[in-house]
Parts: sequence; C-alpha cells; structure tokens
Amino acid sequence: MKLPSPLVPDKTGTPVKKPLYTSLFFQILVAVCLGIGIGHFWPDLGSALRPLGDGFIQLIKMIIAPLIFLVIVTGISAVGDVKAVGRVGVKALLYFTGATLFALVFGLVVGNIVQPGAGLNIDPNTLSQDALNAKTGTAPPKDAGAFLLGIIPTSVVGAFASNSLLQVLCFSVFFGAAIVVVGRERCLPVVTLLETVLELFFKIMGWVMRVAPVGAFGAMAFIIGQYGLGSLSTYALLIAACYGAAIIFIGLLFVVAWVYPRVPLWQFIKYSREEFLLALGTASTESVLPRIMTKLTNAGCSRATTGLVVPTGYSFNLDGAALYLSISLLFLAQAFGHNLDLGQQLAALGILMLTSKGMAGVPGSAFLALSATAAALGIFPVAGVALLLGADRLMDSMRVSVNLLGNCVATFVVAKWEGQFDRDAMLRAFRGELPEATERAESTERTTADLTAAAASAR
Repeated sequence: MKLPSPLVPDKTGTPVKKPLYTSLFFQILVAVCLGIGIGHFWPDLGSALRPLGDGFIQLIKMIIAPLIFLVIVTGISAVGDVKAVGRVGVKALLYFTGATLFALVFGLVVGNIVQPGAGLNIDPNTLSQDALNAKTGTAPPKDAGAFLLGIIPTSVVGAFASNSLLQVLCFSVFFGAAIVVVGRERCLPVVTLLETVLELFFKIMGWVMRVAPVGAFGAMAFIIGQYGLGSLSTYALLIAACYGAAIIFIGLLFVVAWVYPRVPLWQFIKYSREEFLLALGTASTESVLPRIMTKLTNAGCSRATTGLVVPTGYSFNLDGAALYLSISLLFLAQAFGHNLDLGQQLAALGILMLTSKGMAGVPGSAFLALSATAAALGIFPVAGVALLLGADRLMDSMRVSVNLLGNCVATFVVAKWEGQFDRDAMLRAFRGELPEATERAESTERTTADLTAAAASAR
C-alpha cells in the first residue's frame, strides 16, 4: 500500500511534497500499529498506557464546547436568516430519523439472516446483574420527555462546564439568532471578536493534534491489552455480522453521497484520512469533532450547516450504534432460545428508536438502550445484556467509522438541500489546491466581508 505524500505550498505558493514521516496520517498509522503490538505482546504494559489515550481525548474535550459555540454563532450571523437556520435544523432531524430507522431495520434484517446467537442456549440462571451495573453505573434510562428537557440548559455556564454538546448547541442557536434579529451591523464588533477567538481556538487545536499519535498509541494499546485479540473467536459470528452490515451500509452511504450532493465520498475519506484514522485509533468520534467540522466547511458546506448538523448528529445520528443495537438485540434473543416474530421485532424497532436517542451522552449507553428494550419486551432477562460486555469494545471501530461517515454524509445532504453547498470549493479542497490554514482564513475573510457589506448597506 502506497501512502499519499502530503503537499505544502512553498514561498511561491506552489504545492511541493514534504517527507512522509511528517504526515499526521502516517504518524497515527504507525502509532496504532505499535499500540496493537504492545497490547498483544505485553498486555499489562498496554493496559497501563490508558492515560495517554484518555489525556488526549480530554485535551480535545477542552476545546469542543467553545468551538461549537463560535462556529455556530459566526455561521448563523453570516447566513443572516433565522428562518434558514430553523429549516436546517428541521431538515437535519428529518434526515437523522430516516437514517436511524433504516439502520435499525437493516440491522434486524442482517440479524435474521445470519442468526449470530443461534445455538448458544444460555442458561438464565447463570447470569449476574453486577457486571452490567458496573458498566452502566446503574444509571436509569431517560424517557423521551426527559431527554428533550435535558437539551435546554438550566445554566449557560453549567452547559459549558459539563461539556453538554446539545445544551451548548441550544444556547449557540439562540445567541446567533439574537445577533441576526438585533442587526448584524450593530453586532459587528461582537462578531469580529468571535471570529478572532475562533482563529485562536483553531491554533490551539493545531497544537493538540500534534500529540494525536501519542493518544492513538495509548488508546489502542489499552484496548488490545485489556481485551485481547483472543476475544475475537468468542463472538466471531456476531462480530462478522456487525462488520459485514457496516460495510454494506457504508456502500449505501457512498451511493447517497453521490446521487444527491454529488460528493465522491472516497475522495472525501482520502481528504479526511487523518481524522478517520484518529477516530479509529482512539475509538472515539469526539476526538475528531473539531477537525471534521473544519474539513466539512473547507469542503464546501456552509459554516452554519456544519455547526448545526455535526454536533446534533453526534447525539441523533448514530448509524453505527443503531446497526449494533438491532443486531445485538436479535443475538441476545437467539442466545436465550427465542426467535422473535414480526410483531415483536416491530415493537423492538419502535423501542430502539426511542431508547437510542435518549441514551446519548450516558455512560454505557448501548447497554442501557438494550436493557430498556429487554425490560419492555420481557422476552429475555435484562441481566443477559452483560453477555455483550466482551464484544462491546471490539465493535468500537465499526460504530465509530459508520457514525462519523454517516454524519459527514448528513452534512453534505442537508447543505445541498438548503442550498448552502459549494461543490467547486469541495473539488478544490480535494485537489489540495489550498492548505487548511488558508481555507480557514478565506472563510473568515468572506464572513467578515459579508458583515461589513451589510453594515455599509444598512447605513
């Protein structure tokens, strides 16, 4: 496999190749391979390296909330139309609902065909609730009403302090809408200040990404050291069903991306290869949230659309998690000797639609969603969900890749749907004609120019 050599502009602006070892993609790839080796051959050492991965993710979380606020507020102020922002939100939720429903149905189809739990014949008397409680922290599942109320922050400061992305997004939309209603010309100093602060956060993000290979190394070493490659054989059929379903689902995303917004998704993945590899290495989509928003903006999606769709999608558009939930539900039912009929599967589908949304941001969310579904159906013991503990971390790569790619496709679709997608800018970004720093600077200059023109027109 020949790795791509990144291009950087020389003093005349002409792209030139730089050494491969300076590429972040190459560094992360090497770090992931080293982490797998350390975790496999020295599992105790690998398990002890967990702080490296956790520390990197905490550095990312440090800037996520303010970055979302700045991107959304400056994006809405640039659009200058509160109704347009509302349309983006509604269209995003419609897309998320359709994508999640399809992922759940597709997972049920795969589970019925593959029958991953058939023949296991688990004895319910051998189960213990303790392991499941340790994973979920005995957190009670939220109903739909509690989840929706939780989006509204009781304190703006508290929303930022707790890193509650949906609450930050809610306040950001109000703040950006207020700027539009009061008048962009009157708020020009505020918006200019926010644009400057946004550039500062991009600079901080650049510094944090320099240690991304260290974070990927520590996270991968811990996962392999803690759970081992030997676990693959225990859940072989379940893992094969989930990953096979994920590959087919990703193929469908390629079709959706090309048919409507005309996005060559493979080129986008190559363009964002560092972010996708880092997400896989750290088993976390949060680790790439700021960077993937920047890449989508540079690839022609408006800042307002990107700022609204991506953070919301992190809670509402978990396609990979939906695939995993529906296949795992059938796995558990089959493991206890139950073959769900069509009516029971439709009931499970409705319950999973609700529980998968209400679990966003809760520790052990997949186990809580499955536990709530098992309790509602009453077909197999809730404690049986603990059977998935050994396979859960092995599914992270599948969930992370599908979740991240699904949200990227959602952003392109909604941006095109709302008329806020510049395909020419996307093609320029894919060709590498401008480095990211220049693209961000041009985006900032366009926004500032729009505001200045609006102020002059108003006077």
